[in-house]
Amino acid sequence: MIRDVIVQCARLLEQEDFQGVFCRLVETRGSTPQKAGACMVVLPEGKQIGTLGGGCVEAEVKRRALVLQGASAPELMTFHLDNDYGWDDGLICGGRMTVLLDPLVQPAVRRYLQQLAQHQDQGHGSTEAVVLSGADFPGLQPGDRLLFDHQGGLLASTAPAAPLPSVQQVARGLRPLARQMRPYTAGQVAYLPAPPRCRLLVVGAGHVGQAVANLAVELDFEVWVMDDRRDLLSEERFPHVHRRLCGPFGELLPEVEVDERTYCLIVTRGHNHDEEALFHLIQKPARYIGMIGSRRKIRLIFEDLASQGIPAEKLEEVYAPVGVDIGSQTVMEIAVSILAELVAHRNLDGRVPGRPQRVAALHQG
Repeated sequence: MIRDVIVQCARLLEQEDFQGVFCRLVETRGSTPQKAGACMVVLPEGKQIGTLGGGCVEAEVKRRALVLQGASAPELMTFHLDNDYGWDDGLICGGRMTVLLDPLVQPAVRRYLQQLAQHQDQGHGSTEAVVLSGADFPGLQPGDRLLFDHQGGLLASTAPAAPLPSVQQVARGLRPLARQMRPYTAGQVAYLPAPPRCRLLVVGAGHVGQAVANLAVELDFEVWVMDDRRDLLSEERFPHVHRRLCGPFGELLPEVEVDERTYCLIVTRGHNHDEEALFHLIQKPARYIGMIGSRRKIRLIFEDLASQGIPAEKLEEVYAPVGVDIGSQTVMEIAVSILAELVAHRNLDGRVPGRPQRVAALHQG
C-alpha cells in the first residue's frame, strides 16, 4: 500500500546516515501496469520497499536509482511502453509513465517526506503536486514537490524558498478532494490526491464482522467495531482495529460519531439487533450503510422500519443484501465480497460493479 511505503521510508529517515532514493510514479498516459501514485524506495544495497509494477520499467528505474544514491537533485524519467519496454515479458501496453527519482540526501527532501508520512499516517486528506517543468514556475525546478492540505494550504515543500506566486500558481490546479480521488495532470504539474481515510463502523463482532474488520485495516479504513459481548471484542480477535466499542446497541449507536466519510456495516447476530442498528444509523449522515442477510429478512426489517416512520427513500439507500456477487460460501469469501463492495464504493465515487440488486423498500402511502 502506498501509504505504508511512505511511512516506512520516513521511519528509516530517522537514521541520520540513511540514504536511498524515493521513486514515485507521478504521471501515466494510456495503458500502464501501475497508475500514478505508486512508489518504491531503493536502498543503497539494492533492496527495495514497494513497487512500481515490476517488469522492465521498474528494473530500469532501480538501476538508475542506484546510480543516483547520494545525488543532490531529483530526476524525472519517462518511459514509452513499446517494444523497448516490455517485449521480453509481453508487456506492450502502449502507454507512457513518468517516474520521479528523489535522492534522500537534502534536508528539505527528508523533512518533506517525513511531513508527508505523518500527514498520511494520521489519515488526513492532502494533495501532492509534482512540478514536471519549471518553465512556468519561477523558483521551482522539475521534480520539486509541494504538499497541500484538503483546503489548499501549503503544508510542506522540497523547495522551501520557492516564491509565493509560483506556489499560488501550482495551487490553482488543485481540485476538491471530495470529488477527486484519482491522480491527474494540469499544465506542467502532476497532482496526486490522497483523500482522508474513511472510517468503517462494523456493528457486530461475530465471525463475519471479525473477518471484515481485520481485512479492512489492510485496505486503509479506520476501523471501529461495536458489539455488546465483551469477550468477542478482545485485542486478540481484533489486533489492529482503531476502536472497540462495547455496550448495548441502543445506547451506543445514538451517540457514535458518524459523518459523511463513514461506512457502516451491520453484521449482528440476529434480526432484532440488525433492525435496531439500522434504525439508528439510517438517521445519520453516513456515506454508506450496508446490511447482511437474506432478502426475506431485509424485506421484513424494511417493513418494520417503514411502519416506524422511516421514509422509503432512506431505506432505498441501504445496500442490502451487502457484498459483490462472487458466489461466496465461507466466512472469508463473504468478507471478501463485502470489502470488494466497500472498496469499489470508496474508489469509484459510489459505483459498485457486480453487486446484486438491492431489496426494494416499500413505498409508503
